[in-house]
Amino acid sequence: MQAEAGRLKKRSLTIAGHRTSVSLEEPFWDALGRLAQARGLSVQALVAEIDRARGGSNLSSAIRVHVLAAYVARAGEAL
Repeated sequence: MQAEAGRLKKRSLTIAGHRTSVSLEEPFWDALGRLAQARGLSVQALVAEIDRARGGSNLSSAIRVHVLAAYVARAGEAL
């Protein structure tokens, strides 16, 4: 399980009318899916929100930071 957790999984999404590929570790895809579901969004819609807010950072990195911030906030801590 630990070795698989570090493996990247690439998925294709359409964001702002453009097809793109995003590579994330499976635990991040799972957490992103749970966060999207909790907000009543598709993963694609949540990634589009993250994309609009990311500034110039890498999209995969922005997604990881978003997931981390969401879980840290749920724990009542600050990043």
